[in-house]
Amino acid sequence: MALKPDRVEHLTDLSFFMNETGERGIIVTFDVVAGGASGAGMDDSKALVKTPTGQVGADFQKPAGLLLNDVVNLDLTRQHINYHKDEVQKGGKVLLLKRGTVVTNAVSGTPTKANLGASLYFTEDGQLQVGSNGSSVVGRLLSIKDADGYAKVDIDITW
Repeated sequence: MALKPDRVEHLTDLSFFMNETGERGIIVTFDVVAGGASGAGMDDSKALVKTPTGQVGADFQKPAGLLLNDVVNLDLTRQHINYHKDEVQKGGKVLLLKRGTVVTNAVSGTPTKANLGASLYFTEDGQLQVGSNGSSVVGRLLSIKDADGYAKVDIDITW
């Protein structure tokens, strides 16, 4: 689990699909390579997001939002999706946080009290980090990590 239930959602987006697995709490990017992300309609199958691919500084690695669902690849003839865990089948619609506050363990490194209020960027695997690496600013650090490795962050991906 990468998100605790302690969160405030100011702006979310439910208009994108994700064709790969992913853990909630990471930053996902627009998938413009897979067929031209339109996103003009709520059910446009070309509106895709994906986990970053390691080319963070590239133009096509723009953050779409923080993933609020676990995207899983299950054999649905043998078991059911666990909706209580916010699971979504691969290829389904995902909920993205554009603006809000979450408590997540997807923060790389060990931020200190001196980093409180610092800008957060996303890494090649969608984790949050203090310090620029060529990616866009996606939020601010609001706390240091607790004993379980979770930190409170403010997400703002509204341009």
